[in-house]
Amino acid sequence: MFNKVILAGNLTRDVELRYLPSGAALAKLGLAVNRRFKKQDGSQGDEVCYIDVNLFGRTAEVANQYLKKGSSVLIEGRLVLESWTDNTGQKRSKHSITAENMQMLGSRNEGGNYGNGGGNGSYGGYQNQNDNYGETTHYNNYGNPQNTQQASAPKPQKAKENEIPVIDIDDEEIPF
Repeated sequence: MFNKVILAGNLTRDVELRYLPSGAALAKLGLAVNRRFKKQDGSQGDEVCYIDVNLFGRTAEVANQYLKKGSSVLIEGRLVLESWTDNTGQKRSKHSITAENMQMLGSRNEGGNYGNGGGNGSYGGYQNQNDNYGETTHYNNYGNPQNTQQASAPKPQKAKENEIPVIDIDDEEIPF
């Protein structure tokens, strides 16, 4: 089975950050996703879908720090059915998204200063550069870092005085 959802929209409210008894961060946010379409009579129609999204771990903390009502965001995750019993004893349920990845969209000025975002006013996504050469750490929604190697380049070694370092590169490692 396959359960994958990708949504781009705007936050309907500020991020609500809480911490679970285990110490993990949980952020709840509301997302509005718009769809424009042409009606049968030729006029433009708008449809808005409101969706609750749950983020966990470091991603939740980053969302709380940088996102606010109206911020544009892209969410990748899975659809979840939440069930509970309300105060009157009636069973209730709703669908929500448990996010696995979050990417901030729009300009830095639009949704606040994203801090480590790139120049020229846009930010590609939340990731953390390690001191390790050639490695990038992407944080998934549970706060676990996922290391990904870039072009398997060897770590540079310090050359001894008066010694020329040897760089061994195969044709397969050249990206062009």
